[in-house]
Amino acid sequence: MEFDLGPDAELDHEGPVPVYQQLAAILEARIRRGDWKVGRAIPSEKQVEQEFGVARNTVRRAVRHLAEREVVYVVPRRGTFVKG
Repeated sequence: MEFDLGPDAELDHEGPVPVYQQLAAILEARIRRGDWKVGRAIPSEKQVEQEFGVARNTVRRAVRHLAEREVVYVVPRRGTFVKG
């Protein structure tokens, strides 16, 4: 990632970095911290949406960004899981 946010960072809606990228960085930091182990599901889109107060589309873009970087993988109708 081009920048690094900690696992407990807050989103900056006014900053230069798109919110979905900030969210992806925070989720990745939580994975690195060990909040979710390899093969385990991360919180649902709805849970992330509620925790961060963002739109579902923002969460989906963040997850897609992490999947493209091979940090997570998505199983349709099952969830998003930490990749090993």
